[in-house]
Amino acid sequence: MQPVRPLRAPSLPRLAAASLAGTAIEFYDFFVYGTAAALVLGPQFFPTFSPMAGTLAAFGTFGVGFVARPLGSVLFGHLGDRRGRRPVLVASLLLTGASTVAVGCVPAYGTIGAAAPVLLLLLRFLQGLGLGGEWGGAVLLTAEHAPAARRALWSSFPQVGPAVGFVLANGVMLALSAALPGDAFAQWGWRVPFWAAGVLALAGLWLRSSLTESPRFLQIDDHARVPLVEVVRHHGRLVLLTAGALAVGYAVFYAVTTWSLAYATGRLGVSRTVMLTCVMVAVVVKGALTPLMALLGDRYGRRPLCLAGCAGCAGCALRMLPMVALLGTGEPVLMFLGILGALIAFITMFAVIAAYLPELYEARVRCTGAAVGYNLGGVLGGALTPMVATALTDHGGRVPWGVGVYLTGIALVSLVCFALLPETRPAPTPVPAREPATG
Repeated sequence: MQPVRPLRAPSLPRLAAASLAGTAIEFYDFFVYGTAAALVLGPQFFPTFSPMAGTLAAFGTFGVGFVARPLGSVLFGHLGDRRGRRPVLVASLLLTGASTVAVGCVPAYGTIGAAAPVLLLLLRFLQGLGLGGEWGGAVLLTAEHAPAARRALWSSFPQVGPAVGFVLANGVMLALSAALPGDAFAQWGWRVPFWAAGVLALAGLWLRSSLTESPRFLQIDDHARVPLVEVVRHHGRLVLLTAGALAVGYAVFYAVTTWSLAYATGRLGVSRTVMLTCVMVAVVVKGALTPLMALLGDRYGRRPLCLAGCAGCAGCALRMLPMVALLGTGEPVLMFLGILGALIAFITMFAVIAAYLPELYEARVRCTGAAVGYNLGGVLGGALTPMVATALTDHGGRVPWGVGVYLTGIALVSLVCFALLPETRPAPTPVPAREPATG
């Protein structure tokens, strides 16, 4: 067994910062596609379709990224369980960054015909493949360095990364949308955020070049020969439960950040600038609340917070139906409040997931098991939600109540799955009793 060096005090903050930055960059790559799919990809790559069918087709390519994420978690999870968590961070960032830059270079349908959507589909698949490995590597490297009593807190910093990536992606889109005329944005302006991903990827590689390997991985004597086989054989039920439990988080997040953009700008006539601003401000608040919710997870346990957040999503009278009703008003302040309410319920669960999932799996297959469960939840909740919500909106009135019912149904399924999972919070270390004073 290889010796493990004790960590110096500053090491953990640096590690958390590097993990957060890298996760933010990779999720920037992933989210910028979702925003483009909601705003411009339909007319650019599916011009022969009706506006509604073009949006559905664009969201279909968006969903391919989610289908690829479990495959990426298997591929990079094998690498992480066999060779270490650190190599996963470098390889996944390279793949995601390169494929994102390439999306910005794909000619439109009018230039190369049917090859355009095919290339778009392939590159989106590669994006998802890289992101499927990113989460497992970044979260495990942080969680396995962190002290048990504050594991949820330190592990929550990579979970702030998606919020930062989303704000970066939409901030660039917002600036370009406001600065460029409509035709210029639709023709070439939307490509700039994809090209910027190359610079961000290089910055992320520099940040991660100094990271050390997880001490828990170095303590493993007998590495799994084929981690996926062991996960399926010994943890199959656990993978299905975690995937079902996380589905509602993905469904809520992408209903808010992707479908609502298309719905508000297309059906309600809300400007892109107003809608992107509402979503971005709500996501900033969500990111700021993430460490606070994680502290509650360290104090009260992972499972209680997950159940509370899931119940918040399931309570249609408090969360889901008011969100779509407030979107229907077209008023920016009311739309912001509806979006924020749903995201607070979401982050109550996902703030502690980075500690909860690794604790559910044994260390020798943890990178594969935790990442596969996490990304399968993305397929169940995130891949289909924009398409289903768009289809339900097309058959509904101004207020798409069907979307609220759909999200509430997913929340109830996730609530049952969370109820079947065990608590994993480490028991607090007892404080030695003081000896009575003598003399």
